[in-house]
Amino acid sequence: MLKRASFVAAVAALVASPALAVEVTEATPVNATPDKVWATIGGFCGIQNWHPVVESCTLSTGGAKLVRTLALKGGGKLVERELRRDDGLMKYSYAIIDGPLPVADYVSTIQVEPSGSAGSKVTWTGTFQAKGASDAAAKDVIDGIYVKGLAGIVDQATKP
Repeated sequence: MLKRASFVAAVAALVASPALAVEVTEATPVNATPDKVWATIGGFCGIQNWHPVVESCTLSTGGAKLVRTLALKGGGKLVERELRRDDGLMKYSYAIIDGPLPVADYVSTIQVEPSGSAGSKVTWTGTFQAKGASDAAAKDVIDGIYVKGLAGIVDQATKP
C-alpha cells in the first residue's frame, strides 16, 4: 500500500508541475571589439538597425520598464519588455508580451563577451514554452530568429 501511495504522489507531482521550458542558445564570434559590438546592438530599439526581419521599432514605457513594439517585415508585430540591462556586463534580458510567435513565457538574454585578443562573442539565449506548435517547431522558429539576428550584428559591427 505504501508503494502505491508513493507512486500516486509522484505521478501527481509530475502532472501538477509545469512543462519543462524549451531553451535555445546561439552564439557567434565577431571580429570587432566588445565595445563596438555592444554599440552595434545599441539600446533596446537598436534591433531595428541590425535584425533583418525588423522593419521598425517604437519605444514606450510600461511601468518602470521599456517596451518595444517591433514592426516585422512582411507584416505582424512583436511587443517585448526589457527586464534587465547591464551595460557594464554588456547584456540585456527581455520578455515577449505579445506577438505571432509560437511561444509563451518567453524570456531571452543577449550578451557580448571578449573573445581572443581583439574579438568578441555574442550569445543569445531564450527559454519558453511552445504554444500552438511542437517544442521542436517552436525551437526552430526562435533559432532562426537568433541566427539571422546574429548575422546582422556581425555584418554591422564589422563594417569599416
